[in-house]
Amino acid sequence: MLIEYKKAKICQKDGITVLNDVDFHADNGEFIYIIGKVGSGKSTLLKTIYNELDIDEAEMAQVLDYDMLTLRRKYVPALRRQMGIVFQDFQLLSDRTVYKNLRFVLKATGWKNSQEIDERIDQVLTDVNLLDKKDKMPHELSGGEQQRIAIARAILNSPKLILADEPTGNLDPQTADGIIQLLRQISQTGTAVIMTTHNIALLDKYPGIVYHCHDEQLQEVTSDYNKVIITDESETKNEIES
Repeated sequence: MLIEYKKAKICQKDGITVLNDVDFHADNGEFIYIIGKVGSGKSTLLKTIYNELDIDEAEMAQVLDYDMLTLRRKYVPALRRQMGIVFQDFQLLSDRTVYKNLRFVLKATGWKNSQEIDERIDQVLTDVNLLDKKDKMPHELSGGEQQRIAIARAILNSPKLILADEPTGNLDPQTADGIIQLLRQISQTGTAVIMTTHNIALLDKYPGIVYHCHDEQLQEVTSDYNKVIITDESETKNEIES
């Protein structure tokens, strides 16, 4: 099991509880969606997985064989090297080319051989169909291309796990569709993908395991996620009208 949370309590940095009694797990090759209203805890959950936030208490909280309740700061880089993280706003370094963005990551994670670095960069850019953009600056790329580069960056070290926080949020529907196809292809190689999203149409087109954040609870709703979506939309409408 790559992730195993049992009865976990998750809070924001200010101590406000976001999720209670969280039971959540992920294994090799699984494609997992996390849905829910804005502020329901989706991104906060992901932050505990890559140790941006601590877990306050739990019966069990393990990520990639690390005990997240006792994890010491010096081991956090080793944990993160086993996962890739993809953000909605891409977070590419704007002052350097695609090649140098990817090279920076490899050098920072211990790669030293220049030929091996170049070969790995060419490989991941080929995987995302952007080898011809290697020498481009981020601002010269479309939003979809930037997100593909962000995914290439995430898979550089052949991670066991990819965390994608609203990766299609800034993209048009056709481009978003391509990004999900790419993430699905990656999951089929054995890498687990956990993705937060508001784009519910994707769940119908690309089925996966679905968890729902709501009222400080995280619940698996794979078989009936359409019901909870209707509830969320109804509550949001009532909040706006009031």
